[in-house]
Amino acid sequence: MSPASVPDAVPFSGPLLQDDPARVYRELRREHGSVVPVVLDGDAPAWLVLGYRELHQVTGDPVLFSRDSELWNQWEDIPDDWPLLPMIGRRQPSILYTVGERHRERAAMLGNALEAVDPTELRGHSERFADELIDAICPRGSADVIGEFAMLLPVRVLARLYGFPDDKGPALVTALNDMIDGRERALAGQTHLFTSMTELVAQRRKEPAQDVASRMLADTSGFTDEEIVQDLMVMMAAGHQPTADWIGNSLHLMLTDSRFAASLFGGRNSIAEAMNEVLWEDTPTQNVAARWASRDTQLGGRRIRAGDMVLLGLQGANSDPQVRTDGSLTGGNSAHFSFGHGEHRCPFPAQEIAEVIARTGIEVVLDRLPDIDLAVPATSLTRRPSPWLRGLSELPVTFTPTPALGGSLA
Repeated sequence: MSPASVPDAVPFSGPLLQDDPARVYRELRREHGSVVPVVLDGDAPAWLVLGYRELHQVTGDPVLFSRDSELWNQWEDIPDDWPLLPMIGRRQPSILYTVGERHRERAAMLGNALEAVDPTELRGHSERFADELIDAICPRGSADVIGEFAMLLPVRVLARLYGFPDDKGPALVTALNDMIDGRERALAGQTHLFTSMTELVAQRRKEPAQDVASRMLADTSGFTDEEIVQDLMVMMAAGHQPTADWIGNSLHLMLTDSRFAASLFGGRNSIAEAMNEVLWEDTPTQNVAARWASRDTQLGGRRIRAGDMVLLGLQGANSDPQVRTDGSLTGGNSAHFSFGHGEHRCPFPAQEIAEVIARTGIEVVLDRLPDIDLAVPATSLTRRPSPWLRGLSELPVTFTPTPALGGSLA
């Protein structure tokens, strides 16, 4: 039985999933168990895995639950303008859809290129870009730290690391947001990102430099320029928006929860604690598409057919009461699924880069705007309409106006 033919299959969308996903996951788990039949845009069926143990099983078995989207048993019913194609693509030569030994080689190439990023240089870029963004708002005494800071910082740092000139950053932000939100401008966003990456790779093929794109091109494993373009697109998308939301969600927590008030006055431990709690309770990457069953199997009491799509419910698994039995705060525990698990998890160097950008950004905000406070009631804040990534639409704040620091970026 396919997920779409289950009588109580639920739409994987709606305002409640946007406003209160924790409640949605609790209700879905209570009504359907750890594996939930859902329907995506265009009536495309899938299974949503909310159980921690079940998600560990799926991500730990890349053969049974493959990343090869060609296995999907619904392709004949998917139109060419399906808005989720940028996320759930067909015949895309990126690392996301590569399996087996070729994936391991590709992951090593990507990891080596990222691991060579100099930590001092990374933090320096993060601090300078963050200071420049704060310079633009600090004299005013009010700002939206999502639209004017968090949404701009990660892509500017990543663009510099990958090899882009700084003036390409704003358009890349727009393209990435359009693509990731999966709505009417998704395909246009994907096209802009692809064109930008293609131009960068062509330039670095002719003129290598000390950047991520050049190191990927220098790898001896025999990857084509098209494959490298695709992987740069994946890294940019996976590195920018979740990191921006990590910054925004952490600042939101720190501004609305008295446990983190100390960090607003120069504390540093509270920043790390808030960032880790967000990864458990309000993770930027809520759900991931997808895996496909390579044969008929059982999962969480459900019969999964060969070719069925399986969605990774990262936030649902993080809040699974079977592993969070006491409901306590998470402390320093990092056994969450926010960076994935298994062969296709976020590479460790990429995770470290995201953490440096996010933490540095938050530190700069609190250093430069020490009396920052919410400008609106916390209950009035809204989230972007996406079941995949969870981030605030805006976070209006007030603070004492201060003069810009000035200075130029290196």
